[in-house]
Amino acid sequence: MPATATRLDPALIETLLARVEACFVQAETRLGRTFPRPQVHCNMRGRAAGSARLQTWELRFNPALYQANQQAFLREVVPHEVAHLLVYALWGEGRGKSRVLPHGRQWQSVMRDLFGLEPSTTHSFDLGVLAQRTFVYACACQQHPLSVRRHNKVMRGEARYHCRRCRQPLVWQRDTTAD
Repeated sequence: MPATATRLDPALIETLLARVEACFVQAETRLGRTFPRPQVHCNMRGRAAGSARLQTWELRFNPALYQANQQAFLREVVPHEVAHLLVYALWGEGRGKSRVLPHGRQWQSVMRDLFGLEPSTTHSFDLGVLAQRTFVYACACQQHPLSVRRHNKVMRGEARYHCRRCRQPLVWQRDTTAD
């Protein structure tokens, strides 16, 4: 179960990998079957804490949210994502055309019955630790911080943004870091 990471202490990576392993061992003990171990990556960006890639059997985790919320992350996020892989292995993979909903009854059952957790589709972590770079745009009445993604769309000519209040086009002033 190799892991890749960005700016994360090796001890935190080992703890994360150990928690993933513990979740699989718990599932195997309760279900009486084995599961392959996924690739684990700590390179996720944005507001999501984690994701499971079913077809490639991978788990991705957000290193900034993990570092800032270590105990809750290990207790809630890791089992949440492992549950997605388990549901896919049990009910999704090679089971015809029936589609298993990402947070449907099977996933909820795995969360409750296997991991003893109340199923929750979102986390409540403070996103302030994500402080992403923003670009300051202005209109006739105020300044607007735009994300890197939106700024890049403007630079490539793929999008134009307007103020909702004065309806004037937004014009790039300078870049800054969000506080």
